[in-house]
Amino acid sequence: MVISKTQYKRCDVVKVEGRIDSASAPQLYEEFNRLLEENHFHLVFNMTDVSFISSAGLRVLISTQKNCRRFNRGELVLSNVPENIKAALDLAGFTALFKIFDSEVAAVGNF
Repeated sequence: MVISKTQYKRCDVVKVEGRIDSASAPQLYEEFNRLLEENHFHLVFNMTDVSFISSAGLRVLISTQKNCRRFNRGELVLSNVPENIKAALDLAGFTALFKIFDSEVAAVGNF
């Protein structure tokens, strides 16, 4: 799994390439926590190149969302979600918990 970050004026974009499973989810969790510790609470998670997400990856997403929304500081939004990942999010009931955008530009424009 490869993680890249881009910082914009109003938000940060995190992009992942590869699988998010029990072996790589802690690395993603640490990256999100690093941003939260730096008081960056407006996050876009670009999932264009994510090929698989396990329950461990879903836990990272929900935990990050919870920490972003605490005290109405911000939120985590998803962009470019592949159909197989969107189906997994829908099955887990997560589509109601996240704003999902078709493009990174629309997600960044949300903030």
